[in-house]
Amino acid sequence: MSTFFYLVIFLFGLLFGSFLNSVIYRLEIGGSFLKGRSYCPHCKHKLIWQDLIPVLSFLFLKGKCRYCQKPISWQYPLVELATGFIFLLFFLTSLNLNNFTYVYLLIMSCFLIIVFVYDLKHYIIPDKIIYPAILVSGIWYLVSGIFFNLYTKYEMLNTIYSAVGAAAFFLAIVLISRGKWMGVGDIKLAFLMGLILGWPNILVALFLAFFIGAIIGIGLIATGKKTLKSEVPFGPFLVAGTFLALFWGQNIINWYLNFFNV
Repeated sequence: MSTFFYLVIFLFGLLFGSFLNSVIYRLEIGGSFLKGRSYCPHCKHKLIWQDLIPVLSFLFLKGKCRYCQKPISWQYPLVELATGFIFLLFFLTSLNLNNFTYVYLLIMSCFLIIVFVYDLKHYIIPDKIIYPAILVSGIWYLVSGIFFNLYTKYEMLNTIYSAVGAAAFFLAIVLISRGKWMGVGDIKLAFLMGLILGWPNILVALFLAFFIGAIIGIGLIATGKKTLKSEVPFGPFLVAGTFLALFWGQNIINWYLNFFNV
């Protein structure tokens, strides 16, 4: 594939990232993301097209609203860039996938990005996002497996067992800790992860999520920004683990098996 094609995919991701920012903001205020023009959250002035160019508008405006000069959150360009790179990575690391699977994974990545940002900001995984994501993923496997024969019966059962097993694992943690270590939203997210990843990639994602979470948690405690009793959202770590498993899960498994000569 040409460099131009990859550039188009990246720009396409930037545009979707801009849309995801709108969804995240309207989830916060309880608004509809299907209608209504974008506006500045500070002065409520409606934005024109020059204000809505992904990344570039933020740079040209020097991170400030054109109308009230209040600062624009760094969330906006970061989400746009992250979405662009994630879209591009799917095409660079999964060249053997069919077009239908690509579309499914891109849709799932959008759900996951929203979960990442929203949980990081508000310490909650919104049902308005996680339930539709689970529904879309379930319908995808049902339709693609039965009508398009993209998955065997064994692969579909593998996916179901992975989802139920991951959710049961987090349910056990919630019950044992009485909700102090994990939240119910993490159970739902784990179920979605199982649907997306299947076995054994779900195991890779969970391991990476706990590993990354432990490293960052220790760093926050060491710098005095958090204590052992501080609440830290785990959803972003689960999402990060999911993306790492999607892109490099099999490579990580192969490295592990070769390292231990299994």
